[in-house]
Amino acid sequence: MPEELPEYRVKARNAPATGENKMHDDAVARQYGFPGALVPGVILYAYLTHPLVAGLGEAWLTRGTAHVRFLKPVLDGEEVTVAGAITARDAHGLTATVRAITVRAGECAVAEATVPAGLPAPVNLSLYPVAPVPAERPPVSREVLERPGPLGTPEAVYDEPRAAAWLERISDPQAIYRNRQGWIHPAFFLDQANRSLDRNVRLDAWIHAASRVRHLGGARVGERLVTRGRVRSLYERKARQYVEVDVVITAGARAVAHVLHTAIYHLPPPANP
Repeated sequence: MPEELPEYRVKARNAPATGENKMHDDAVARQYGFPGALVPGVILYAYLTHPLVAGLGEAWLTRGTAHVRFLKPVLDGEEVTVAGAITARDAHGLTATVRAITVRAGECAVAEATVPAGLPAPVNLSLYPVAPVPAERPPVSREVLERPGPLGTPEAVYDEPRAAAWLERISDPQAIYRNRQGWIHPAFFLDQANRSLDRNVRLDAWIHAASRVRHLGGARVGERLVTRGRVRSLYERKARQYVEVDVVITAGARAVAHVLHTAIYHLPPPANP
């Protein structure tokens, strides 16, 4: 029998329309056929992690995995219900599924998670060299993304003020993330995966489509995160251009998260430009 995880309800909050990603602007999103501005995938992922952390705690934060997919848009102000359950337990660990649902659209996002019984397999950091972020970013294109070599390496200090601002943005009240010994919120790792894209190329209207995450020990408030990345694949589906970046996030000398991050970087032209 599935073991229910704690249900979570939250009012969705969009990113500022003044940001670079114009898919968070009502007018632009409607031109592309959406009902309104899209709440960022990183924020939806933060909502999905709430039952996982409430039910699985530090075990998931330090060695758990997640495969999140974004299925339908969530709009600013909509109430999101996140519900899930542990679906299996065995000698290898446990698996769980959580879903984000709105009244208007139904199921909008789903995350399949695991907590392995053993320690996570390490990554070889020599395959993820540090590189400078470009002083001037080129406009995104397949030709630019196909260039060999690593992506420029963004850095971020997740200190107490930044932690407070991030938790307010994603509306997460859990005590496990607060104060000097708090954990860095797992959705911030996906935010940094976004930075591995938009600190290297200029994007206009783009969509976070999916991510696969492995936690490699977790990180604490006060640590400096360095996001080492490279383009893993490029492909087209239904006239949409996709990029998958392979990112390892480090704190000091240790890797704390490994992310395969998929985004739609080019959509067909709007119907009514």
